[in-house]
Amino acid sequence: MKNLLILSAVLLSFGHAQTELTVYTAIENNLLNTYKDGFEKENPDIKIKWVRDSTGIITARLLAEKDNPQADVVFGVSASSLELLRNQDLLLPYQIKDADQIVPNMKDSSENPVWTGTMAWASTLCVNEILLKKHNLPMPESWEDLTNPIYKGLIAMPHPASSGTGYMNVTAWIQLLGEEKGWAYMDKLHPNMKAYVHSGTKPCSMVAQGEVVIGMSSSAFAQDLIKRRAPIALVYPTEGLGWDIEAAAIIKNTDQLESAQKLMDWTASNVVGEIGHDFSGLTARADYISEESKEIYPKLIPNDLKWAAENREKILKQWQDRYEQ
Repeated sequence: MKNLLILSAVLLSFGHAQTELTVYTAIENNLLNTYKDGFEKENPDIKIKWVRDSTGIITARLLAEKDNPQADVVFGVSASSLELLRNQDLLLPYQIKDADQIVPNMKDSSENPVWTGTMAWASTLCVNEILLKKHNLPMPESWEDLTNPIYKGLIAMPHPASSGTGYMNVTAWIQLLGEEKGWAYMDKLHPNMKAYVHSGTKPCSMVAQGEVVIGMSSSAFAQDLIKRRAPIALVYPTEGLGWDIEAAAIIKNTDQLESAQKLMDWTASNVVGEIGHDFSGLTARADYISEESKEIYPKLIPNDLKWAAENREKILKQWQDRYEQ
């Protein structure tokens, strides 16, 4: 009888064993537990193990691990990076349940989709209003305004090789202006830069702390600082806003396919819609898009994510050759 009870306990423990899903992500640290708790509450048999870094670092890591993948899912990484991973045959096609809930420009439209978006973020300038007045500077209104020598050494932006937001800005300028004029614009902008930083959130934090006057970032990254009464004004450059999508995909050859598919299906859930509404406003679920974001949508530029992926290596090399000296 004693042995039978022990065997029953062992079998019961196996019945409740959790699957561990290794998920590479670039989502903000303060959202990791929100996503994890929300998913695991609905899927108690699956445990998420996050591996977090900025978009560029996560993308490079996945490419380096191509022959020996360590991740099961990539979640909250820019869609342009996932297009690059698709080109390297690293992602497994999967059409999520409730795909019709996702707005068309935030999901992979190919015949065999590999990624699904959760939310988007758009280019925004964070401006320290106190420092602006202190230096008697005009409020910038456009991308072109940032090339004015009066802002020399007062601007920070994310490094395009490590930050999805940084790469988004570079590709937006090239698409807005054309290749020749886009690089000419960056040549004029470069002398005004104080720093190219590792993450998309850091420029807004630097603005809040008074380290720079202007930070190129996203309005989503500034909201928490604004709630804490940081002296930040948000500016949406008049020429148009670059944008990208936080998206998810299954890594090819994962041995946790069923659990990975459950996480992918969950991207269309109400929980993810609510998180996107509170953080970005530009959600992949139309019914969760914020009122402010409805005003931003018309300012988003036509954005060719496949082009951004295919030309990533060339663009980054040219950028580094010009501005990293």
